Amino acid sequence: MPLPSLTPEQRTAALEKAVASRRTCALVLTELNQGGRSLRELLDSDSAVVRRTHVRRLLEVLPGIGRVRAGQLVTARDIAASRRGQGLGARQKQLLLERFEAAVA
Repeated sequence: MPLPSLTPEQRTAALEKAVASRRTCALVLTELNQGGRSLRELLDSDSAVVRRTHVRRLLEVLPGIGRVRAGQLVTARDIAASRRGQGLGARQKQLLLERFEAAVA
């Protein structure tokens, strides 16, 4: 099934919506990185940005965690690499939060 053809106005509106979404995502990830928001706060929120963001990406922006360590954390807790925030089970959230809250305490 081919994609519908968009009018120039529809295309412009879609591009503006995409840019706004990326900016919001970048703001949330920056707040997480700089300590303005905690991982628990994000995972407990109903934010559309968090629901759509891959768990690995959320972990990568935490201070002291990079791509390799985020991948190891996700794998060690049996979380699929493609898992997004909305797809985390209660047990998976608990395991992640225990790991990061223990490091803070």
